[in-house]
Formats: sequence, structure tokens, C-alpha cells
Amino acid sequence: MNPTSIRISPGAWLAPAVEWLNGNFHAGFSFISGMVEAGLSAVEALLLALPPWAMIPAAALAALAALGWRMGLLVLGCLGFGFLVGLWEATMQTIALVTVAVIVAVAIAFPLGILAARRPRVEAALRPILDIMQTVPPWVYLIPAVMIFSLGRVPAIMATIVYGIPPMLRLTTLAFRQVPADLKELGLATGAPPRAILFKIEIPSARPTLLVGLNQCILLSLAMVVLAGLVGAGGLGAEVTRGLTRMEMGLGLRAGLAIVAVALLMDRVTRSALQRGQGPKRTPA
Repeated sequence: MNPTSIRISPGAWLAPAVEWLNGNFHAGFSFISGMVEAGLSAVEALLLALPPWAMIPAAALAALAALGWRMGLLVLGCLGFGFLVGLWEATMQTIALVTVAVIVAVAIAFPLGILAARRPRVEAALRPILDIMQTVPPWVYLIPAVMIFSLGRVPAIMATIVYGIPPMLRLTTLAFRQVPADLKELGLATGAPPRAILFKIEIPSARPTLLVGLNQCILLSLAMVVLAGLVGAGGLGAEVTRGLTRMEMGLGLRAGLAIVAVALLMDRVTRSALQRGQGPKRTPA
């Protein structure tokens, strides 16, 4: 046998493995799919409950009252742009997809990042997995998701969650390792319990790096949601795909600029809200 004629085909074992999963865990996958659809539908219904001419001013006034006039103008401009280019519903669908995906990704990555920062063996075990996850092209994430959950929004959000976990997890680990040891020792010296040290010392000190991780998670989730338009995820990604396949450059450009507006909106509002929640810094006397 000629060694050059030997070929290794992952599909020879991947397809039977997926069939076995679908055959033995179909009920579990159906439950997950139903939960994801219910969550997405609830967020979309909330965002589309009001017509655009009422939702945009209401969101801008809320941002003005909570975060200041700059954020109010930003919300007004970004949401107004999505409405003016005729992509209001698709914009709301994209915001819903990214919101749910980022919440789930952060809920998974944040505690794992804290654990990895405190347990070097956990960090060593997670490092090669994260390296692979960040090296694999984003298109590849859609393949197993579609094979398990079929087409639609569910595989899109599953792939988005997986794609958004690595940067948040890595930066969470880095953030907690950079917390000054003397601050933690001060908390221990005062008799503070571990939970108080975590929430009152470590998280505030790690907040700047955590914000960077959240920013990367949001941006990567948006990138994946756009690609997920190919598998029927809807939203602005579907409009970009439609513009490319039909050679409608105007539609593709409008959808692309609307995605930029959504990215600016979610990043700046989230960052401003978390920084505002931190409160003013105290200067030593």
C-alpha cells in the first residue's frame, strides 16, 4: 500500500457519533432547543413590544436618565439608524440574539475564569482547550451545531455562545491574577468572609480587565451572529447574506452599517453602565 494514498476522514466517525447523540439524547436536545427558543422569543417580544417611533425615544430617555446625555444621544443615533435604513425588526432580532448569547457565555466563563485564576491545574487543563477554540475558524462552530439542532436560531446561538466564551474566560483569569495580593491580605486581616473579599475587593479591582473581556465577548458574538445568518438565524446577518447572494450591494451595506451601530450601542452602553455601577473613586485624604 502506498503511504501517500492513506487518508484520514473525520466524517467516518463524526457522522455516526452525531447520529448516536441524536438517537440517545434527542429529548435533552429538544429541551435545550425549546428553552433557547423561549428565551429568544421573550427578549424579542420585549424589544418589539413598542413601535419604533415609541421605542427609540423611550430607550434614549432611559439611557439619558441612567447614564448621561452622551449615552442618550448614542442610543438615539444607533437605534434611529436601524429604523431609518428599514432594518428595525432585524436590528432587534440581532440585539436579542447577542444579548442572550453574551449572558450565557459570561455566566459560563466568569466562574470558570475565577476557578482557573485560583487553581493553576484548572488553568493548565483549560489552556489547550481555549487555544483550540480560538484557533478554529468561526464557520466550523456552525457545523456540529447544525448537525445536532438542525437549522434556525438555536444552532446559531449555541455556536455564538461557544465562540464568545474563550476571550471572557481568559481575561477573567488574567483580571483576578492581577488583583494586588496586599488587598486580599487586607481583607483577610479584617476578618472578611471569602464572599465579601470576592465582591468588595477582587471584582472591583479586576473590573477594567473584565470590561475588556466583556467587550471582546460582545464583538465576537456579533461576528458569529452575522455568520449564523447562513443557517437561518435571521436578524442582520440574514440581511447581509441576502445582499451578498443576490448581489444587492445596497442591502448588504445598510445591514453592515446597522451591525456596526449595534456593536457601538451594546459595547458603550454596557461599559458605561458597569462603570457607573462602580461609583466614583475615592481619593485618599
